[in-house]
Amino acid sequence: MSILNISAYRFVSLDDLPALRERVLAQCHALALKGTILLAPEGINLFLAGSRQAIAAFMRWLGEDTRFADLETKESLSDEIPFKRMRVRLKKEIITLRHPAIRPEGGRAPAVDAITLKRWLDQGHDDDGREVLLLDTRNAYETDVGMFAQAIDYRIASFTQLPAALAADRARYADKTVVSYCTGGIRCEKAALHMQDAGMQRVYQLEGGILKYFEQVGAAHWQGDCFVFDERGAVDHALAPAAPSARAWEDTAKAGAA
Repeated sequence: MSILNISAYRFVSLDDLPALRERVLAQCHALALKGTILLAPEGINLFLAGSRQAIAAFMRWLGEDTRFADLETKESLSDEIPFKRMRVRLKKEIITLRHPAIRPEGGRAPAVDAITLKRWLDQGHDDDGREVLLLDTRNAYETDVGMFAQAIDYRIASFTQLPAALAADRARYADKTVVSYCTGGIRCEKAALHMQDAGMQRVYQLEGGILKYFEQVGAAHWQGDCFVFDERGAVDHALAPAAPSARAWEDTAKAGAA
């Protein structure tokens, strides 16, 4: 597999969006990259595919802007580029929650890494002896492809529905340690901040999301594959394209879910 696929995000204040969009798009075209990059006042979210050399050149170029220096990426391989074109889109939020009081660029929620989470799940509690609840912050069509065993799945149709679901079920989380998770980290980071803002205690985000978990510890405690928003449909725990059973990305992408 010769194509490198990367995803990355950073919550950072951006105030030059139109000019930044043109620079980023020109650089991607010059390197023959395809994918989607979202830019918003709160930061950047990117999904790119191309040769390893071209991806490395783009990340070096992007990192010359101190706002994006040392941007951590999640990587996977495929035989073909799983995008039809290159898009750089300007949005109000890089992941839409519609709770303007939540400003991740101002500070992160506590995070737990994959190795620590696996240890907690292996032993059945966190290091203080508390029960650990996993909260899946993704949409129902994503959780249908795969999820952590016994995770809380609210069967939401969009991320904007998560706050109401949490508010209606708040008693479940009392005296528990909560770890929110998502594909690459962006939704679970915002969700953890929302839960903290709502007064919930002992809330963590899974650092790097499911993709980083697969990279570091494999399929432990996971069931199925992981949905991705490109033509692969899903990746398995080895981060290889999964069997083509999860093709809902086409309809959701058209609806703007990506």
